[in-house]
Amino acid sequence: MIFDKVKKFDIVFDSTEVDSPPVFSSADVVSGKVVLELGTASKVESLKLHAEGFAKVHWTESRSAGSSTAYTQNYCDEVEYLDRRETLMQADNGELTVLQAGKHEFPFSFQLPEETLVTSFEGKHGSIRYWVKAKLHRPWNTVKKIKKEFTVIEPIDINTPALLASQAGTKDKMARMWYRNLGQVSLTAKIDRKGYTPGEVIPIFAEFDNSTHRSVVPKAYITQTQTFIARGTMKQKKSIVATLSGDAVGARKRETWHGRAIKIPPVGPSILQCRIIRVEYTLRVCVDVPGTSKLSLELPLVMGTIPLHPFGSRTSSVSSQYSVNLEWLRMAIPEQPEPPPDYCAIVSDEEAERNMSPPLIEEDFTGVLQRPFFAYVQEFRYRPPPFYSEVDPHPQTPNMRRRCMTC
Repeated sequence: MIFDKVKKFDIVFDSTEVDSPPVFSSADVVSGKVVLELGTASKVESLKLHAEGFAKVHWTESRSAGSSTAYTQNYCDEVEYLDRRETLMQADNGELTVLQAGKHEFPFSFQLPEETLVTSFEGKHGSIRYWVKAKLHRPWNTVKKIKKEFTVIEPIDINTPALLASQAGTKDKMARMWYRNLGQVSLTAKIDRKGYTPGEVIPIFAEFDNSTHRSVVPKAYITQTQTFIARGTMKQKKSIVATLSGDAVGARKRETWHGRAIKIPPVGPSILQCRIIRVEYTLRVCVDVPGTSKLSLELPLVMGTIPLHPFGSRTSSVSSQYSVNLEWLRMAIPEQPEPPPDYCAIVSDEEAERNMSPPLIEEDFTGVLQRPFFAYVQEFRYRPPPFYSEVDPHPQTPNMRRRCMTC
C-alpha cells in the first residue's frame, strides 16, 4: 500500500501534566483516549487496548569449561504486575466498521490492582515498566501499534515507627602496616532516623578516636545499591550519590561531628517489595587510615516519598533519646544543627571513587534511576523548632525583679 490512510494514531492520558508522563499508584484509575485520524474513509476490524506492567532482569556472564572452551551463561527473570485487555471498537456481528475521514477519539479507563505495585525503575540489568498499548486491525493491512508508558510510584511514608527509629553503631580496628601495629582507630556514628526523602539533609553525629601516630581523615557517603536476582544468582551495582569529607584527625586526637550535614540528591525511592529487583540505600561513615584498609560503618537508609510530618520529627527526637544507651546522651541532637560544609569541602564523586578501596562488586552504574519520577522529589523540610517549655531556663532572682520594677 503506497499511501496510508491513517494520519495520526496516538494515546493521550488524562493528566494535568502536559510535558511529563502521568504518575499513578496502586488502585488508581488510569484514563485517557486513543486518537485516530484518517485521511479518507477506512474499514476497521477492531481497536484493542492492552495495559501491561513487568519487572524484568537480564544479564550474561562468560564461563570457561577448559583451556579452549568458553560459553556464555544467560540469567533472566520477570514478574508480572499488570495485565488488562479491553476492546475499544469491534462490530458485534463480526463485520467491518467503516470510519469516515477525520479525527476519531476512543476513551478508555481501567483501575490498577489494589495490591501494592512496585515503583517504576530503569537499571542496567533490569527495569520495572508500565505501559498502555493500542492495536488497530484493518483488512489487508498490517496491524498498526502505538505504545505509551506511564509511571508508577508506590508511596513510602517515613512517618512510621520503624523509619523514625534512630540508627547507631560503633566500630574499631587495629591499624597495622606489615608486622607493626600503628594503634587503634575507633568510630561511633548516629543519625536520628532511618527514613528520609530526597532533598533533605541528614545530620550526622559521630566521634572519631585516633590512637595511632598518623593523621586520619573521616568521610561519609550515601550509597545506592541495585540488586538484580535471577535463577538464584545476584548481580549488584553500587553508586555513590553524595559525599562528605571532614577535617583530618591528628595523631592521638579525637574529633566529634555535632550534626555534620550531608544532603540527599534527587534519587528514586527505595524498592524493597520486588522479588527480582531491589534498590537500597546506606549511609557509610568511614575513616581513611594511611597504609591500611579503611574503617567503615554502614547505617541503613530508606528513601521515602511522603516527607516527615512536623509532629513526626518531634516524636522521632523523643524516641531516639530513649532507644539508645546512655553513652549517646552526650551526643544528643542540638537545637541548631551545624551548617552544611563549604562547597570546596565537598568531595567529588570521582575523587571519592579514587579514595575508596576497590569494591568486590561491579561499580559500573550508568542507569541510576533515570526514570521521569526524578521530577517528583519532595521539597526540603527544615528542622522543626525545639520543644516548647513553660519552665524559664533563666529564672530571675528577687533582686533582679525589684530592679526591673523600678526601671
